[in-house]
Amino acid sequence: MVQGFSREPGTHGPLTAVPPAGLRKIQWWAAAIAVGGFLFGFDTGVVSGALLYVRDDFHLNSFEQGSVVSVLLIGSVIGALGAGRLADRWGRRRLLGVVGAVFLVGTAIAVFSTGYAVLLVARIVLGLAVGTASALVPVYLSEISPTSIRGRLLTLNQLMITIGILVAYLVNMAFSSGGRWREMFACGAVPALVLVAAALWFLPESPQWQIARGQIEQARAAIAKVTGPDTADQVVELARQRIAEDKAKQAAAGDGGQGLRAPDVRPALVVGLTLAAVQQFGGINTIIYYAPTIIEQTGLNASNSIFYSVAIGVINLLMTLVAIRLVDRVGRRPLVLISLGAMAVSVFLLGLAFVAHLASGLTLLFMVVYIAAFAGGLGPVFWTLIGEIFPPAVRAAGSSASTAVNWVSNFVVSLAFLPLANSLGQGQTFWIFAAICAGAFVFVRRYLPETRGRDSEQIQDDLAHRFGHDTEAPVPAERP
Repeated sequence: MVQGFSREPGTHGPLTAVPPAGLRKIQWWAAAIAVGGFLFGFDTGVVSGALLYVRDDFHLNSFEQGSVVSVLLIGSVIGALGAGRLADRWGRRRLLGVVGAVFLVGTAIAVFSTGYAVLLVARIVLGLAVGTASALVPVYLSEISPTSIRGRLLTLNQLMITIGILVAYLVNMAFSSGGRWREMFACGAVPALVLVAAALWFLPESPQWQIARGQIEQARAAIAKVTGPDTADQVVELARQRIAEDKAKQAAAGDGGQGLRAPDVRPALVVGLTLAAVQQFGGINTIIYYAPTIIEQTGLNASNSIFYSVAIGVINLLMTLVAIRLVDRVGRRPLVLISLGAMAVSVFLLGLAFVAHLASGLTLLFMVVYIAAFAGGLGPVFWTLIGEIFPPAVRAAGSSASTAVNWVSNFVVSLAFLPLANSLGQGQTFWIFAAICAGAFVFVRRYLPETRGRDSEQIQDDLAHRFGHDTEAPVPAERP
């Protein structure tokens, strides 16, 4: 329940393994926390179907329709930027409950909106909750996860995001008859209530946060529920040592408490921010937005956009399940490298298909391979990595900064795609995405450490080595 608690203080040896009953309890906690990811997915996906009917009821022009969709991204940036500070001040559990409550408020405003302006307010409020959840959930999951299953539990966030998107599309289909868009939004209240209830009565606070705040006995009691008292004492002592070391490093650097500016944290920050930008500048959302036109070119009927969206949601879900199976077996770094390589090749070929007017079946194949490559690697593993690469003392702040960059990048790419496609051509724009993916492949190969089976100290040593800040000790190998 404290990241890396599989070592004894001062050694690289394992602590007593978490018993099966403890692992089951942690898995239930992780599932409840990841409901925040479900709401992230649901509220970003439900608008696609609802907008088909909102535009008629509220007589929205094209700009107003676009703003109803994109204003969520603005709220998400604000929510992500504030998440780290609030998580450190209030605690992970309390903030998760607040996120659920904000989801409820935003949902209620959307359901009872009387016009365009009110609906914009609803989308901004929902964006605040989405952005906060996207930064908070990976941190919370990381801090309750044993090293042996940390990858699977962190990838659970992306799984719940894809399930949330898929459920949103299914809800859109269910209420499309009669154009009942208010009911589409209203369904989001159910998981929001689950999140609030879990935070109030079911979830523990992060022991990492409790130890940092001096709540030692509370942290020891929470850890003992899943590991036993002897192991809990060792975990608490190790965490106290790490927090003291991090504070000493920040003080020596004259950091004034702003941990992300500390020299030893900069490598993690560079990796986190770069991956956050690449995940969006690799073109995933624009490919998905443009996919109906691509499918239409194959001779298939793409007029039913809601049904098509369900098919995309299924591909995302299936490949995310593949990533969950592999992330703790293959490792994070290989999955990201394979994903970026496949994305670069497939989106290059997709661009070539437009430029050279290749067979429509090939065009569809390249698009599906691209989406599958993203969902099986970079998509979910990014959220795993931002919960692992930052030192404990700045984990919430690092996740917050990385998530904010991710949302800003999403917004920029969404605005820039159509102007680029109109000025350069569709195929040439896809080639830009291919170049970005190829450049990211080189960056990841050089600078991204493997985090599987490693605790925070080992990860930071590897980062320092890769960025040329070698320590005296050799870079530790991952544990099997």
